[in-house]
Amino acid sequence: MCPRPRLKRRINFSPQSDFFKPRGIPMSSLEIINLSYEEMEAIRLYELENLDQKKCAEKMNTSSSTFQRILNSAYKKIADALINGKAIEINKN
Repeated sequence: MCPRPRLKRRINFSPQSDFFKPRGIPMSSLEIINLSYEEMEAIRLYELENLDQKKCAEKMNTSSSTFQRILNSAYKKIADALINGKAIEINKN
């Protein structure tokens, strides 16, 4: 039995920067957290556009529960990077 095919999610922006790191720490010493465009789009829609989760999910062409999982994943990755001094790389994944 094959899994249900994944919907193509809409991403309506391209980040100006694709890498962030703590100041004063050489790259060779840093662990890198990978953040996907989907996760960045979820953060952008929910936090910067101030849309509710249902509207965000519609804009990304996904279900509300999937949008919530994407958003939670993004929050955890960003928190890990900020609290533990890791770099963030934004990937098209």
